[in-house]
Amino acid sequence: MEQQQPNQPDHGADEQNQAPAASPEGGEDLRYQTDRPRRRWCRNKYLLGLVAFSLVQLGLLFYYDKEPALFDVEQNASQRAAEHGHEMVTGYTTGAAFMQVGETLLHKRGGYLSNDVTPPSVLMDNIPSWEYGALVQMRDLVRVFRNDFSRSQSQSLEDPDLSKADPLFHFDNKRWLFPSTESQYEKGLKYFHHYLTRLTDPTEQDAQFYARADNLVTYLELVEKRLGGLSQKLSASVVQDRINTDLGGDAAATQSTFKPSELKVKTSWWKIDDNFYEARGATWALIHFLKAIEKDFAKVLEKKNATVNLKQIIRELEATQDPIWTPMILNGSGFGFFANHSLVMSSYISRANAALIDLKNLLQNG
Repeated sequence: MEQQQPNQPDHGADEQNQAPAASPEGGEDLRYQTDRPRRRWCRNKYLLGLVAFSLVQLGLLFYYDKEPALFDVEQNASQRAAEHGHEMVTGYTTGAAFMQVGETLLHKRGGYLSNDVTPPSVLMDNIPSWEYGALVQMRDLVRVFRNDFSRSQSQSLEDPDLSKADPLFHFDNKRWLFPSTESQYEKGLKYFHHYLTRLTDPTEQDAQFYARADNLVTYLELVEKRLGGLSQKLSASVVQDRINTDLGGDAAATQSTFKPSELKVKTSWWKIDDNFYEARGATWALIHFLKAIEKDFAKVLEKKNATVNLKQIIRELEATQDPIWTPMILNGSGFGFFANHSLVMSSYISRANAALIDLKNLLQNG
């Protein structure tokens, strides 16, 4: 009977399955090779991409964060008239200034930013606030064009192009979905341009601009309220205890809800720079509109000897456009160690508003 031999290990199979050892010449032992260098390279690649993206966005942010310069309203009107074959008639300088302000709002560096939802625009608030200030002045002027400048009296018909342009500029200023804000404002500028084309056409009797003192007073009353509101918001950058004067001057006046006789007013820290740049945008647009009005209402102002008053208003507003030499808007307390840019801006606007009230009274009673 044969004896069974014990199972012997198969050294040949083990040698075949075994990974090759390191070569005597110093070659790499594949048994210990890993994909760690490849993973490290992937991480570095993603990190470098993120850094590059951040640097590009930062560069665009600084590039977009620049306010447009002032332009010459008379030169702008002459160029626009030459480009479109228009005549320089009464009201054209003001209309051309409106068009240029609107085009600058939409086509400046970075375009219109208030409704952007992607970086870097979504991270910016200074230029969007500037845009809103300029937009409010455009809305006021186009409304006065529609209701006053283009109409001879209250019973006259409104201009069809201005009646279409006016509501388009009151469209939501932050809408990015269809229809976008830019598309509505562009459409409004097209209607306003059509009005200017008809205004300069001798065969078009319906398109008019009436440079009368009462029309100018109506516009100045609107500007007066805007400047007063901006001045109040700016001066509230420091804590103020104000007396409630809402019903002052009228013993029989009433209001809807109760308000205390003394109010404590303070702008939120997050709104300080927003209010400042809103004022910068509003005064930037207003400077051009008033300079154009000085040209179109020259005879009315000369008759009232009020040209110098308007020039003084413009000079005060031009001071609001001085360069800012600090990297941020400072908000010092009153007579404290640091400057308060909001109070400086409020001072310029208040002086311009006081001169504007004098001009309005001169036009009414002078």
